[in-house]
Amino acid sequence: MPFSRIVSSFLCGLLLVSLSITAHAGALPAVFTTALQQAGIPLDHVAVVVQPLDADTPLLSHNADAALNPASVMKLVTSFVALNQLGPDYVWKTDIWAEGPIREGVLEGDLVIKGYGDPTLTLEQMWLLQRELRARGIRHIHGNLVLDLSDFEIPANDPGAFDGEPLALYNAAPGALVANFNATTLRLKPDGEAIGIEPDVALPGIAIRSDIALTDSVACNDWKEALAASIPDPARRELVVGGRYPRGCGEQTWSLNLFDPAVTFDFLFRGLWAETGGTLGGQTVPGMAPVTPPFLRFESLPLTEALIRLNKYSNNLMARNLFLTLGAEAYGAPATLDKSIRAVRENLAQHGISTRKLVLENGAGLSRIERISAGALNQLLRAAYRSPLFAEFESALPIVATDGTLERRFKGSTLTGSAHLKTGTLRDVSALAGYVDTTNGRRVSFVMLVNHARANRSEAAQRALLEWVQSEMSQDSGNRNDVRQDTRMGGVAGTGCGR
Repeated sequence: MPFSRIVSSFLCGLLLVSLSITAHAGALPAVFTTALQQAGIPLDHVAVVVQPLDADTPLLSHNADAALNPASVMKLVTSFVALNQLGPDYVWKTDIWAEGPIREGVLEGDLVIKGYGDPTLTLEQMWLLQRELRARGIRHIHGNLVLDLSDFEIPANDPGAFDGEPLALYNAAPGALVANFNATTLRLKPDGEAIGIEPDVALPGIAIRSDIALTDSVACNDWKEALAASIPDPARRELVVGGRYPRGCGEQTWSLNLFDPAVTFDFLFRGLWAETGGTLGGQTVPGMAPVTPPFLRFESLPLTEALIRLNKYSNNLMARNLFLTLGAEAYGAPATLDKSIRAVRENLAQHGISTRKLVLENGAGLSRIERISAGALNQLLRAAYRSPLFAEFESALPIVATDGTLERRFKGSTLTGSAHLKTGTLRDVSALAGYVDTTNGRRVSFVMLVNHARANRSEAAQRALLEWVQSEMSQDSGNRNDVRQDTRMGGVAGTGCGR
């Protein structure tokens, strides 16, 4: 080959690379990049992948292979694997043994309860469980309440370690026996110049002291931030609530993560049991369940219903319990984090989803170390779309400006009701991933991850990109993206380079 031909080919190669990079950067719409600039968020802290579900290549791809923190968008990973591994009708069980004779409504012995991580055991479900016990002839228990927690083997949890907010419900620890999302709900009742405090369900043996000062403010904004609750001396078993409370707030409820899961379970079980006239004379003690068949097996709501609450309201405790369940079901009890990580990685690989950049800690996104790439999330969304369980997967996601964590976001947008997206928010993280429907019936997978100190300012950019995607994909796709199409074919029009 003549030297001039070699030089020409080399220069054409450089030009092709340059144009390819320019085309890739230019693929990001100006309305989006402008919104990021106004928010002070550099493009290299953002990853985006947008792909029509009927197309083989993305419409937009930026930093698709970067390992970023997805916050609660990681719940999509746990949910996807759960539907594939466990199936939509999967139920958790809670087993109960009556260790003694039952005579005239009295159990002359211990009541043993073994949990397997049911995250749907709300107050209503607890009431139904106890109703089953009464239907089997138990009204009074003379023995102990024995709790078997052995199905989960997890490290001790400091609820304040993540962000210094130990009472926040999103920091509630997972557990084999968890009641009502580990929430203790207090009802605040202004009475003259004082604030009375009543728990929704009695807390046997716990005294509650109100040190709240009433203020004359009519506005009722951020009243929770002005309150603090603690048990200063565990030996006294006294819950103290202090702070300031605006008079204009009236009566309010406040749900807190006050106790370890087993303690909350004990309080709620005893409180509900007493409300229906039952008595429980013994202590609450840890123990192991008998090897005999249980006296009562209580089943949870099905997985599909659990996923709706888990994803629409981004329930961390439910996601963490589900994540641990995946490990136990795949490799046997007890559930451990290592088993769960292995189970998730293997299931994703089986479905052709890259795990190269995946870092898992608890499967809920409540983590500073969890990582995944936007490209892998896009692979997951597309795999879910091809699955016969897609309807169950998508229906659990919040709908833009309609429900869940997106109920108040993007109000007034053309997106209202036409996008199912999982949200993710942490300090320095804002994320969205899911599906966008266009006016001409096309569907698009959408992933946007922001990891930056100003991530909380990215909502305008999210909206701009989503609206652009919806508008762009609603048009005829005939002559769009000519530069990228020519580049993929090995030539760029008008350059004189090609093969």
